[in-house]
Amino acid sequence: MHLFSAMFLLVMLAVMPCEALYPSPEEGWQIYSSAQDADGKCICTVVAPAQNMCNRDPRSRQLRQLMEKVQNISQSMEVLDLRTYRDLQYVRNTESLMKVVDGKLKVASDNPRSLNPKGFQELKDKVSQLLPLLPVLDQYKMDAKMILHLREEVRNLSLVLMAIQEEMGAYDYEELRQRVLLLETRLHSCMQKLGCGKLTGVSNPITVRASGSRFGSWMTDTMIPSSDNRVWSMDGYYKGRRVLEYRTMNDFMKGQNFVQHLLPHPWAGTGHVVYNGSLYYNKYQSNIIIKYHFRSRSVLVQRSLSGAGYNNTFPYSWGGSSDIDLMADENGLWAVYTTIPNAGNIVISRLEPMSLEVLQTWDTGFPKRSAGESFMICGTLYVTNSHLAGAKIYFAYYTNTSSYEYTDIPFHNQYSHISMMDYNPRERVLYTWNNGHQVLYNVTLFQVIKTSGD
Repeated sequence: MHLFSAMFLLVMLAVMPCEALYPSPEEGWQIYSSAQDADGKCICTVVAPAQNMCNRDPRSRQLRQLMEKVQNISQSMEVLDLRTYRDLQYVRNTESLMKVVDGKLKVASDNPRSLNPKGFQELKDKVSQLLPLLPVLDQYKMDAKMILHLREEVRNLSLVLMAIQEEMGAYDYEELRQRVLLLETRLHSCMQKLGCGKLTGVSNPITVRASGSRFGSWMTDTMIPSSDNRVWSMDGYYKGRRVLEYRTMNDFMKGQNFVQHLLPHPWAGTGHVVYNGSLYYNKYQSNIIIKYHFRSRSVLVQRSLSGAGYNNTFPYSWGGSSDIDLMADENGLWAVYTTIPNAGNIVISRLEPMSLEVLQTWDTGFPKRSAGESFMICGTLYVTNSHLAGAKIYFAYYTNTSSYEYTDIPFHNQYSHISMMDYNPRERVLYTWNNGHQVLYNVTLFQVIKTSGD
């Protein structure tokens, strides 16, 4: 389950006043209006909140901080316990020596003449043996101060916990958090069932990680449905063979818990896609598409994309051997490329995932070298006009009607050099590799939901 949301525009069929119901993004699912149609029906916007909303709750942060403090206190107590036990054993071992010294001092005090040079030297030696006790006693003093400090910390923790408990009432916080997560899961599942829509907006960028070189690609499985939470990263665009597989998105963010796949054939470009557990990529210096299965670590099929340019013949504006761009959306697997007969214009082909056979092809008429990047959503190809700062989504081609239109959908190109931009239909977000940064964008889709009585 991914931690990011999508936004849908819904046409509410009941006549209702156009007013904001939930103005704050932090309050959960937002419902607010944007306009009225000709019939006076309110066109409303529904914004699904990010998953793990509880993690942004101030009380959740307080609890995490409290748990960290409790852990620190526990560790300090363990250190104190070990040190006290060690020092106590030392004191016990020197107890008999202290009794001997005490006895000799009493004798010398009662009868000073009985202390001859030999006896004085023996007493001096015994006292020297007790000198190591001094740092032990000093440590005891320091430990006593620490215990007072820890006692104050515990008292403060108790006060904060009582305040949180009073604020939350009788409910257990973890129980509430689990209930909210369950509800968000159900809402996310409902959101996935809403179907397709037209792209009308892109959110601000969400930087997940900064890693790798200037060019590369990263992705999760685009197959719907899928419970696969793995993340894959492929650094570079030229003759690469190493694919890093992370167990979860959180592991990817931390750069931990990953395994390495060494592909049997190097890749070209950054237009790779993972679909139903397999990596689809363009073989270096060819127009061959390879399907590599991660579980078996083997190539299941490879097939030439007939007539497709390669080796920087028809790349995107940034170059990088980006001639063939593979992608997936709600309708399946796609290849975006161009050919010499198409005069360098973008060609879209829908592929059969098992055999890589071309099922249908469209000529968009848009020159590929003028495109910064492109991605498919619901059978529509969206093309950016640049890979640099100031880029926007400039062109859309609708495969269901074989028609196109010019668009003006801005987005913030935060790091000024996008070398990969792909849509994930399972999570409904855009994955981008931007100048060594792995970035996500939420999308806004326009969709009309009709009731049975409409």
